[in-house]
Amino acid sequence: MSDEVIRAKRALRSELRDRRLALSAHERGAAASGLTAQLDALVAARGARTISCFVSTPTEPGTRSFIAGAVRRGIRVLLPITRTDGLLDWAVADEAGDFREGRFGLSEPSGEPLDPTALENVDLMIIPAAAVDTRGTRLGWGRGYFDKTIASMSAAPPVYAVTFDSEVLESLPRELHDQPITGIVTPVRTIHLSPARH
Repeated sequence: MSDEVIRAKRALRSELRDRRLALSAHERGAAASGLTAQLDALVAARGARTISCFVSTPTEPGTRSFIAGAVRRGIRVLLPITRTDGLLDWAVADEAGDFREGRFGLSEPSGEPLDPTALENVDLMIIPAAAVDTRGTRLGWGRGYFDKTIASMSAAPPVYAVTFDSEVLESLPRELHDQPITGIVTPVRTIHLSPARH
């Protein structure tokens, strides 16, 4: 793989991380509220009854309110648990919203782990992103968990990446292992894409 692409990704991640760290508490709260509304509308529009989502870190658009609300409405929400082999186990979110610290200091569900095949039955995947482009390329944070998970599925459901609106870009560097997404959700809009599967 091109060293130039790897360097470009690393530089972009660093810039995006700095931008996110500069956001105020008010901006983060507004982003979480907006994202909840966008995700609620997406789940309703797709008629999804089982979804996967992620537990947001303090610098990401907040997903915790969305998860809690979805669980209260009877939607089955699977949350990721990192594994040492680069894949993800999953646990069903509960109303208590109990989390523990997992690998890399991430918040992970404390429920009974389900193996990666649990994802085969979801109607919609909601995944994190550092940035996305309008061609369906997603830039993650470099560990590859979600790309490996999507690539391992026999038939992936619609995959929507969550990011801040300023992180929706015209074009991103792409590597062969980068899995395309089918939509983008920001705190202010939802963009539906139709990228070709690579």
